[in-house]
Amino acid sequence: MIGRLNSLIKKTQAPICVGLDPTLNNIPPAVLEKAFAQRGKTLEAAASAVWEYNKTIIDSIYDLIPAVKPQSAMYEQFGIPGLEVFKKTIDYCHEKGLVVIGDVKRGDIGSTSAAYAAAHLGKVALQESFISPFDEDFATVNPYLGSDGIKPFLDVCAKEGKGIFVLVKTSNPSSGEFQDKLVDGRPLYELVADKVNEWGADLMEDGYSEVGAVVGATYPEVGKAMRKLMPRTCLLVPGYGAQGGKAEDIKDYFNEDGLGVIVNSSRGIIAAWKKDAYVKYGADAYGDASRQAVIDMIEDLKTAWKR
Repeated sequence: MIGRLNSLIKKTQAPICVGLDPTLNNIPPAVLEKAFAQRGKTLEAAASAVWEYNKTIIDSIYDLIPAVKPQSAMYEQFGIPGLEVFKKTIDYCHEKGLVVIGDVKRGDIGSTSAAYAAAHLGKVALQESFISPFDEDFATVNPYLGSDGIKPFLDVCAKEGKGIFVLVKTSNPSSGEFQDKLVDGRPLYELVADKVNEWGADLMEDGYSEVGAVVGATYPEVGKAMRKLMPRTCLLVPGYGAQGGKAEDIKDYFNEDGLGVIVNSSRGIIAAWKKDAYVKYGADAYGDASRQAVIDMIEDLKTAWKR
């Protein structure tokens, strides 16, 4: 799958992943009002508004980007109707030719980890039938239960030709409370990076590993060090835009071949209609605002991207 992602990055000339992280606050009022008028103040109404919102944004940007990253919690909050829209969104993105990174941050051990891996990347056996429940192309995983929690995902990746992104150094302000702690003189995130290399050594495609790493844009020096520690690893980079990360901050995250990075933007794209730079589009043209925000992000990243 990493080969397909890299091919799409080259084709679109956009090392960009759009986070499909809907909140009711960011859905235009007319979309919400229509849903509530049809279905009442229900979870089903909220989920239907999320679907209309997602579909319009996807239709507006799919030809510009290689990948999307739906965050499962934003759908789970609406219960079963929300999970149905999560799956519907994944399927629709696949129809549009996009790589889907399921931002699920799963991490457990044994049969529980195997169940998570099957749910998001693999198949569930129903006697003689095998069915893919959510069917993302990549999933984000939490490594802090050790190899016991990662191996079931690696097994599914090897079988299904899919990938994972392991949390290494996240973009949030308090990440250092644990990730920066020294272990034998090295920050913990460096030890996790070493394990990412180890886990991905046997899952290579076109010179890159199916085991990627989440490394935030908000800590540029750390990202630079991570590039050296994980030279054949794709870095999923959150924190650009709304969290303060800039194109200049991630110039050293890229490899000389122009690959090895996929930069995520969520609110900066899907809620562009609310930002001063795009207010001229108005709430009803939120899809057009999102498209222009993607175009602007592509231009901005050209200042850092080694192509």
